[in-house]
Amino acid sequence: METFISPDSEAIRRLEEQHHHYSEKLESLLQKPYLSAEEQLEEVRLKKLKLSVKDQIEALRNGMYHHVA
Repeated sequence: METFISPDSEAIRRLEEQHHHYSEKLESLLQKPYLSAEEQLEEVRLKKLKLSVKDQIEALRNGMYHHVA
């Protein structure tokens, strides 16, 4: 039986905002027809940041539940 444990919703909300911010920056960057070498590095950096934040969100959400025997 799984029991719901109250999540740290404020932390999740902040991480979701960060993820959205990185998504917007990435989308703006990718609107350009050509990316300079510096912009290409920024693209990679933003993708890594988004993934890291997504992993943190999932880790928090997974911690919201625990198995009760």
